[in-house]
Amino acid sequence: MPDLPPTSRAFADAVHHYRQLRDLSLDELAYVLAQLGHGLTTEDLRRIEHGEQAATVDDLIAIAAALGARPAILLSHIPIDMPVPDTPLATGLPADLEQPELRAWLEGKTTLDHRARLRWAIDQVSRLQIRSGHFEDQLRAAREELHELGELADREADAPQVVDLHDRIREGEHELTQAELGLALAERRLEDLRSRA
Repeated sequence: MPDLPPTSRAFADAVHHYRQLRDLSLDELAYVLAQLGHGLTTEDLRRIEHGEQAATVDDLIAIAAALGARPAILLSHIPIDMPVPDTPLATGLPADLEQPELRAWLEGKTTLDHRARLRWAIDQVSRLQIRSGHFEDQLRAAREELHELGELADREADAPQVVDLHDRIREGEHELTQAELGLALAERRLEDLRSRA
């Protein structure tokens, strides 16, 4: 894909992704668009998906309708190969703007002034603290349950209940690590926003 601005790149990848998700060929998508009165050819769609042709705002709306996706979803899509930390997710927006905040802004649920961004970051930290606490509680309960089984857990290591507990502990440790990492990043972002006040 050519070196596209981030919004164009996100949209091109989103069209490809959601078209495949809906199990539509390029020909079928072109047919649906024609039925909606928006004449993009199969070649136009191929060029849009490959970033060789710029999509218009009219194309965005028609393609979103044809794919049954909200325009905000297509605009806030993150391509797998898009570098996250160094570049903005969308053209002209702050580099530290994260995908959920971008989508909320596109849907009119928040603004991007400093006060709103600070409030968003505070809410995100609060949500992640709750999530982290929830995973800690679940992990503690699974470990206590395994501890209560005592010797039985050692002797019957492949018993379904013991295997299930070990799986829950492993999953809980992973979820907790992810939540703590997300929380640390959110706290750092909040501090950055506060320092700019």
